[in-house]
Amino acid sequence: MRKRATAAWGVAIVCFVVLMLVTPKIPQSQEYHDFADQREVFGIPNTLNVISNFPFLIIGLIGLILCYYRNYFKLSLQGELLGWTCFYVGVAAVGIGSSYYHLKPNDERLVWDRLPMTIAFTSIIAIFIIERVDDRKGTVSIIPLLLAGVVSILYWRFFDDLRPYAVVQFVPCIAIPIMAILLPPMYTHSTYWLWAAGFYLLAKIEEAADKPIYNLTHHIVSGHTLKHLCAAMVPVFLTLMLAKRDIAEERLSLLQIWRISWKKVKKNGKDEENLSSTYSVVPVVE
Repeated sequence: MRKRATAAWGVAIVCFVVLMLVTPKIPQSQEYHDFADQREVFGIPNTLNVISNFPFLIIGLIGLILCYYRNYFKLSLQGELLGWTCFYVGVAAVGIGSSYYHLKPNDERLVWDRLPMTIAFTSIIAIFIIERVDDRKGTVSIIPLLLAGVVSILYWRFFDDLRPYAVVQFVPCIAIPIMAILLPPMYTHSTYWLWAAGFYLLAKIEEAADKPIYNLTHHIVSGHTLKHLCAAMVPVFLTLMLAKRDIAEERLSLLQIWRISWKKVKKNGKDEENLSSTYSVVPVVE
């Protein structure tokens, strides 16, 4: 197992090095800071883009409290408490850092917007490893993954190259839904992971359509504001999952569950068809 884990890390590092060698540098575009909605209300610049970050702070603090309040989330595995603590700290910090950035958008402030997000992203990957691969390996991976996230931000800031940060941000977006479907969970309510991934995907679409959405809504709300609200639904769904879940009696992946459900649907369909055929041959008594 140790050799396999070392090989996996080695392959990941080699892939990253190759990616850095064959892809061009991605500098930070200054157009990124030009958001559609720049209205100022009550003396707050970019008001809606600022205040739409408060849900992150609220759900982050609630999650932290529930992690430690009489072990409400029943975090029993080694490293689970640390992993979820890092996640909720990152979420709460997004509410502060992103609000600070949107008050005066520029590269210097953007660091404090992205840094908390990388903490949340990398913590989630470690949590998945703890729950679905190996408790010990997941726990050991928390610090290296957090450091990888911090290094990606520093690399962007000092070398104006977003490639490492893009890897840290988008790898979880691909890996988490795949792992959620293929790997058998230790706990129930695993579908909440897919709801969280769906809302994050929707948030990225809204971010890309910032100005079109602003125009479509007749300057009521921009895509970037909606992006904040949808992204905040990610920790909401994960908090609901933690509050509801129990140890799974039988460890089945979502893919296995879907296959079983599909077989039952097909079987029921055939049974109804056979029953209908049986009724059709019943002789009519006059």
